[in-house]
Amino acid sequence: MSTARAVQAPIQLFSYERWESRLPTLAREYRQNKPCPHILLKDFLDFDVALEIARQFPRASTDAWTQYKHANENKLGMAKRKLFPPMLGAVVDELNSPEFVAWISELTGIPSLIADPTLEGGGLHQSGRGGYLNVHTDFSMHHFHRKWHRRVNLILYLNPEWDEEWGGSIELWERDHGKMKRCTVKYPPLLNHALIFTTDERSLHGFPDPLTCPERESRKSLALYYYTIEPDGRVGEHSTDYFARPQDGWKKAAMIWLDKKAVDLYSRAKARFGFSDAFASKVLGFLSRKK
Repeated sequence: MSTARAVQAPIQLFSYERWESRLPTLAREYRQNKPCPHILLKDFLDFDVALEIARQFPRASTDAWTQYKHANENKLGMAKRKLFPPMLGAVVDELNSPEFVAWISELTGIPSLIADPTLEGGGLHQSGRGGYLNVHTDFSMHHFHRKWHRRVNLILYLNPEWDEEWGGSIELWERDHGKMKRCTVKYPPLLNHALIFTTDERSLHGFPDPLTCPERESRKSLALYYYTIEPDGRVGEHSTDYFARPQDGWKKAAMIWLDKKAVDLYSRAKARFGFSDAFASKVLGFLSRKK
């Protein structure tokens, strides 16, 4: 019997060979999809890898989560890469690698994309029962890199047993003359489904209806954002911009508008003074417990 030690091949976190052959077709579909350039890729990672990172996903009870709880959203976020479990961290590193970023550039048709190793505004997200995120377009410039223009979002869903009746489908909306018009498409947050879309004034998205999942469940995802460097700096800069749907009514619409003005002030202060979300998270968490 041989005593030679078998050498285990490294785990392939993203199958470039598999997706490369489909890239021209996917790129064409990406450009043509409405209401904004986007694509949903099912079976994005190897199934075992996706299942493992879903298993490793940190529980909501840990203090490492930042609380985003205000009129326009109710969710938790974790952007510190050093806090991620091993496999989750490895996947993040792969999706921020030069090879993968080049692949994203080919898919989207946006040249010279760069990754954000700080995961500003991204990283791990989860929302429990009652959680929601109102329809919005994303902030356009990185808070701490004055010439970084946000161009592409990648959201990987990590929910092995999600029941679509609980809600949580991401909605892509279109608008006409500045007003919300209709929801064009919905994608449920199912395990190993990745939504990739161009981040601009057309990319209105969110899951605005509160989740009805059981208390033990949460809607989990991994979000990565990709940028280009703009020589002229913060051209067309704006903060996250929230919108009321036609069915929301004037009271809710007023709350959405007032809250987004507060978010805009906070974002400008954050960019100017360089503070993190930790303090705001503590304040929001305190107010939430007082309710």
